[in-house]
Amino acid sequence: MARQSFTRDSARLGPPAPLADRLGYLLKHAQLRLADLGASALAPFGINGRECAVLLVIDDAPPLSQLELARRMEIDRTTMVALIDELEAKALLARHPDPRDRRRNVVTLTDSGRTTLREARSAHDHAEERFLDGLSEQDSAHLKRILRAVIYPAPDGRGPGRTSEH
Repeated sequence: MARQSFTRDSARLGPPAPLADRLGYLLKHAQLRLADLGASALAPFGINGRECAVLLVIDDAPPLSQLELARRMEIDRTTMVALIDELEAKALLARHPDPRDRRRNVVTLTDSGRTTLREARSAHDHAEERFLDGLSEQDSAHLKRILRAVIYPAPDGRGPGRTSEH
């Protein structure tokens, strides 16, 4: 099945009337538009959105093992190993023995990885700004809060659960 993408024509025409209020349709097409903008922003750096996400999490935390990283990002181990292998092949991260436990490896950014991440983060931030261009800063923040509440509901089902800004 070919990957769908968001096009200017679909944006100009809007959704078909029966789908205009269907949450699944709206979320899917919002994700497609953001993914297209993000992919274009990250292409000059030779990484994709998933790889950028891995670099962001590694940069934000003390050295993590592959398994800790996979758990933190809610990605299965096999997928995480493939992502780390690809980023290591691009010389953006490295595996090192954990100084506290030599039986496990931790993953850290290389100098090139830090530089790439800094530049890619800026480019992707601009892509997100373009995505949210029609919203005020307050509405953009509100949209993110609502999405976090939907994705990470509180254990009792009442209100938001995990709602950190990151």
